[in-house]
Amino acid sequence: MALPVATLRDVDLVIVLILFGPRKLPEIGRAVGRTLTEFKSATRELTRDENDGKRGPTIQVETAATSPGKPDNTKTMS
Repeated sequence: MALPVATLRDVDLVIVLILFGPRKLPEIGRAVGRTLTEFKSATRELTRDENDGKRGPTIQVETAATSPGKPDNTKTMS
């Protein structure tokens, strides 16, 4: 017979409370929170690095109108 998820969670909580005691639980919670924050940060950084690599380097192409030494052929309206 399978136990409901809430019952299993409650049993796990009681076991953790017995093993570590009520004084250690806040410290463990903070450590878990810091670990998750660091993991998320590293994941975002890796994703950002991967996305930057897919875009590739930007290449500037000079055309006859923009190459140095040639006059600009654009007209301005007055």
